[in-house]
Amino acid sequence: MKIINLIDKLHKTNNLDYDELVFILDHIEESGKDYLIEKAHETRMKIYGDKVYMRGLIEFTNHCKRGCKYCGINASNKNVERYRLTLENILQCCDVGYNLGYRTFVLQGGEDDYYLDNMIVGVITEIKDKYPDVAVTLSIGEKSYESYEKYYKAGADRYLLRHETASRKLFERIHTNSNYDNRMECLWNLKKIGYQVGAGFMVGIPTQAKEDLAKDILFLKELEPEMVGIGPFIPHRDTIYKYEEGGTLRDTITIIALTRLFLPYSLLPATTALGTIHPLGREQGIKAGANVVMPNLSPTKVREKYSLYDGKICTGDEAAECRSCIENRIVSSGFSIDMSRGDNIKWRTRI
Repeated sequence: MKIINLIDKLHKTNNLDYDELVFILDHIEESGKDYLIEKAHETRMKIYGDKVYMRGLIEFTNHCKRGCKYCGINASNKNVERYRLTLENILQCCDVGYNLGYRTFVLQGGEDDYYLDNMIVGVITEIKDKYPDVAVTLSIGEKSYESYEKYYKAGADRYLLRHETASRKLFERIHTNSNYDNRMECLWNLKKIGYQVGAGFMVGIPTQAKEDLAKDILFLKELEPEMVGIGPFIPHRDTIYKYEEGGTLRDTITIIALTRLFLPYSLLPATTALGTIHPLGREQGIKAGANVVMPNLSPTKVREKYSLYDGKICTGDEAAECRSCIENRIVSSGFSIDMSRGDNIKWRTRI
């Protein structure tokens, strides 16, 4: 009964303290999870209705200087066939996406210093000049305040930078050449500059505890990002975690539902990773409060090379197939597709 009371309190106030959140994570059973998902769904319907926003994902480089131990494209993995898309390649992906109805493009890549600031600015400028009605989202890692500011002034609207874990101890355990304080500073810098900011984390990282997950959610409550990406940890064959168990669908869905209640206005993707660990993973994520999907617009010849984890789905589908497939899945689940920019509804438009 205490679990239900805490869920009701969270539903009403959009907040719990640390001990209350840990208690839920430690003690929630299946009936409690079902109730939590019901309340998360009720919250998303009240604020966003049945809309699921579509973003066109362009994975433009798999070069990365970071040594994240869980990631298949980390700098030390010699088995990766590396690639980089040219500006022309990226614009071709945008052309295809725009004609399919996408009005948000997500430019994602490893932390690749080959792309200097002027190159990133050039990409943003070209896209915005050609398609002034689209939103441009960047997901290219840790940069200086000055670099983030240049991208924003060039027209970038959003920036995705997963914090990965709010536990310093766990962060330092799963990364080699990343700095916890810098990662957090980058997120606060992005907010200060004016981006719609996306943070996020994995569920089921080796040695992750329930207390770590509670810290993640409470950090998000403090940061108040406009977007939150949450997905299961999935091991990759070329990392030291290759024999570890991955995060489960049920645990990930539970965290998505909790996040929807803590951050009722957030945009929450139903990630490709969810669809990778279960055939209906994305649909279950949407029913638990997620309201964004990001079908892939990258050229099919490079998709398998952007291998963050094993078994990634949709690597062989053409862009139109991806869009049609996910739309059918969403509509069949009782939701509707929204191809607009899909901004966070509390977002202040630029002055």
